[in-house]
Order: sequence, then structure tokens, then C-alpha cells
Amino acid sequence: MSVVHRLTAGWLVDHLSFINQCGYEVCDSCVYPGGVTLDTSVTSIGDCCATSAFAPTSSSRDGLVPGPADSVETEGKTAKKRYVFREECFDIYKPHIAAAPEEQLWQGCPEVVIWIAFLPLPRLLVLQKRKRKCVFNQGELDALEYHSKVRKLIWEGTLHLVQEGLKSGFLHHATAELDCRKNVVPGHTGCGLAELCEMAKQLPPVNESDHQAVHLLDDETSMSEQDLLSCVTENSSNSAKIVVLMGQKYLVPPKSSFLLSDISCLQPLLNYKKKYDVIVIDPPWENKSVKRSNRYSHLSSWQIKQIPVATLAAPDCLVVTWVTNRQKHLRFVKDELYPHWSVKTLAEWHWVKITRAGEFVLPLDSLHKKPYEVLVLGRVQGDVKEALREPEGVLPIPEHKLIVSIPCSLHSHKPPLAAVLAEFIKPDVECLELFARNLQPGWTSWGNEVLKFQHIDYFTLLRNE
Repeated sequence: MSVVHRLTAGWLVDHLSFINQCGYEVCDSCVYPGGVTLDTSVTSIGDCCATSAFAPTSSSRDGLVPGPADSVETEGKTAKKRYVFREECFDIYKPHIAAAPEEQLWQGCPEVVIWIAFLPLPRLLVLQKRKRKCVFNQGELDALEYHSKVRKLIWEGTLHLVQEGLKSGFLHHATAELDCRKNVVPGHTGCGLAELCEMAKQLPPVNESDHQAVHLLDDETSMSEQDLLSCVTENSSNSAKIVVLMGQKYLVPPKSSFLLSDISCLQPLLNYKKKYDVIVIDPPWENKSVKRSNRYSHLSSWQIKQIPVATLAAPDCLVVTWVTNRQKHLRFVKDELYPHWSVKTLAEWHWVKITRAGEFVLPLDSLHKKPYEVLVLGRVQGDVKEALREPEGVLPIPEHKLIVSIPCSLHSHKPPLAAVLAEFIKPDVECLELFARNLQPGWTSWGNEVLKFQHIDYFTLLRNE
């Protein structure tokens, strides 16, 4: 299971374990015409699927660990290959930025309140520290004020979860040997998914009346890149598949579906005609650094509002939106975006990023980046204007919960929410992730980089021991 410890404050989550329990076991590949290769498999593994409302039941065969030597038929049986996500992507043994001595003292005192929050809030505040001037604009002052409100909850809740993690051995104090390990992660895979979506706009238009809404990955089907980009691709089996797209291999977990497209090509997702009980959204928020770097695409607030959540959502749908620490974005979600989608805000949760030793990856009181991100949870309201009620048989959404985990070193690889949301929804629900960069069993995923972290370079093929 991805949840290692559950306390009143929230959950300590094992992101790596969740990925590896999703069933990435495949057999020999079969190449089909049309530029796409489909690898078939015979079984899935792991236990996360068996206990989560979001994932299919999975199984393992006699606990055997297959390897490349098994990738040929033996006595009439097709051998399997098992892939696991690269462990080094989660080798976070030291903070990204160490806290200064005075900040370490702050982090050791749960009763501290950031002194700057009590200063007058002019439009510009100038502080003198170590003979250097720090100029705060209104947005930074708003962020400081917000931090002063949530700081104690984050510090105390994380402390309790980390203590449990240290007791159980999931977390451990770094040794000299571990301190010397380097975080080695795969280089740029060059998948070019976003560019592919742009290229797809130049393809001939698809006649909706003649085109299928979903393409099933099975053992006797060929598909073209145009098919992949113009309809939802679904792996409805209990086993993983491999798709080869433009010469790159991607692992597709069991019981998952996805659409590779950008926001201008959402129609195939609507043609899928599913209504979702859970919608998780990780928008590419617009900000100055993103604009300057030109490395990531971003959307304006107006474009994000155009996402047809009302069409995709089932009654009482739970909507979860990832928000950066810019207060402008948080206010937009709560005051504009959710009302526009007829979603009532219920709670704010925080994802707290720690090292394997239980330290914050960034100083908690850093004036720039924080070691936490915000999630805003809400439910879709019906047409009748009445008090919002939780669906029968599920717990109400609590306020101020923490999801504490060791983050992936790959940018924007968010932790799984399936297990922590399970108690707040009904069993066997339909789940959708928008702006996704990876796939999950039991979920539909959409985005112009939806297969990014499914690239086979991020996985390791297990060998026989």
C-alpha cells in the first residue's frame, strides 16, 4: 500500500511503492503496422490494486521475479518481464537547500509565529538583514501571511508523521555512506509528447461519425499515431502493455485509459462519455519564471476556466486541484474557478516534501520556495440550491490534512492520491486526472504529456536473483 502511516494529521505516503505495485509486468513484444508496437502481458502484480477503490484487483504468480532470460517461450508458456520504477529517482537523502542556523531554530520551535506577519503591510516592505536589502511586493507579503497561518499545522503534523516513519524504519537518519550517494536520474528521454500534440493538429480532421471513441489495447489490434491522438486509448486487461510511439517505449499499467492531446483537442475525452466521481487537476499555472524559461507550456486563468468540468463530472463529484504557493492562484481557484464550475470549496490540504531522514527538502520558513504545495478540495453542487451534503456512506472531507512523502526528483511528479481519497468516496468510482504526466490503474488520464513518466527509461527491468 502507498500509505505507510495514517494519523490524525494526515498520511505518510510511499510514492515509489505505489508505482511498483501497479503491475508493470509484460511479455514479449509484438510489432504491428501503423508505427505503434503493443507489448502483451499475461498477468499483473502487486497488492495496491486489491485494496483501493481506484485500482483493479491484481495478482502475482507464485511470487516469482521474472527477468530478461525468461523472455522466450518455455514449455509452451510465454515468459514475463517485470519492470520497477528507478529507485534513484527517490534518493532524496539531503535537503535541496539546507536551512540557515536561525531557520533551524525556528523549525525546532512549534510555537514560533513568523515575526514578519505582525509588521504593517505596506505595498513594499524593505528589511535590512546582513547588510542586504530584501524588497517584498504584495504577492510575497500575502504568501508570508498565509504561511504564518498554516505553519504550525504543517510543522506539528509533519513531526508526528516523521516520528512514526522513523520508528517503523520507513524513514532513517542518513549515514555517511548514504550522504555520499548521488541522486542519479535518467537524462532527458526526448519523448516530445507536447510537440507531437502540436503536430497532430496538422493531421486531416477525423469524421466523428465514422471514428471510434475508444481504442482498446489488445493482442490483435493495429493502431496509427492518428488513432492514438484522436481517441481515448484503453488498457482494459489485468496486465500491463507497452506502446511504442515515434520510436519511444511507454509502459501502460492495467485497467487504465488515457488521451494524449492538448486543451484544444478535448473532444475525444467527451466522446468517451464517462462521468467521473473524482477529478484531479494539476494545471500548468502561468508565472514569470515559466515564461522566462520557456521550458514548460502554461495556461492563463481564462483558459483553465474553459475546461468542461461540468460535462465530465458525475453528481457529487470530488474535485481536487493542485495549486502553487502563489496566493493569486489560490484565490482564483476558490473565488472564481470553483464557482464557475459549480464546485463548493470544502478544504485545503498540503503536500509536504521530506528527505529519507525526515527533514524538509527546503527550509520551512524560506522566503522563496516552500517545502509544501496546496491542494484545494471541493464537491460539485447540484442545480437545486441547498446545503451541500456528502454522499451517503462516505466520510466528510476534513480540513487541513497533510500528505507527507519523499518527492520524486523528476519535476512535477505528484504523489498518488488514490489511497488517501478512498475513504471519502464510494467504492468502484470513475476517476480522472487532467494535465496528467503519468498513468494509474483504475484512472483515466489526459494531457499533452500524459505518458511522460511512463517512458521505459524511468523503469528498470528486474533480473533473476
